[in-house]
Amino acid sequence: MASAGLEVFDRTLQITHVWLGEIEARLGPDRHLAWRALGAVLHALRDRVPADLAAHVGAQLPLLVRGLYYEGFDPSRHPDKARTLEAFLERVKEGLAGTRPVAARDAAQAVLRVLAHHLDPGQVGKLARALPEPVRDFWAEVAAIPVPTEEEERPPGHRGGA
Repeated sequence: MASAGLEVFDRTLQITHVWLGEIEARLGPDRHLAWRALGAVLHALRDRVPADLAAHVGAQLPLLVRGLYYEGFDPSRHPDKARTLEAFLERVKEGLAGTRPVAARDAAQAVLRVLAHHLDPGQVGKLARALPEPVRDFWAEVAAIPVPTEEEERPPGHRGGA
């Protein structure tokens, strides 16, 4: 791979290629489709969680992927209130418009596996817990992610209550 001359660019290109390669391993050898699937799923996730959590997730993404993640982001419209897996997959399908035919479910599974593999497990758990239950269950099923309970997320010594 050619060097961009700056380590930060070289590193983000390298990581992004790894992620896209893992998506292609599940969806077939089509870099454009892998990129679009990554964006479609990231947008569907981002738009279903509170803006502060979306920002925390964005901060963990490789620089190039972070740009894709924030493309079209409008925090004043979030989170999306859709609660079903079907609505989530419909959002993914919309993001795949103009690509070769691929099932939104397959694209979502491929990307969710990559995210579970590469992001901090604690952050993945928080993100999953903020999703509607059917989407959270789908992610847990395809990527065996840990979903912390509310009690597990509380800092030590926190007793809860009002």
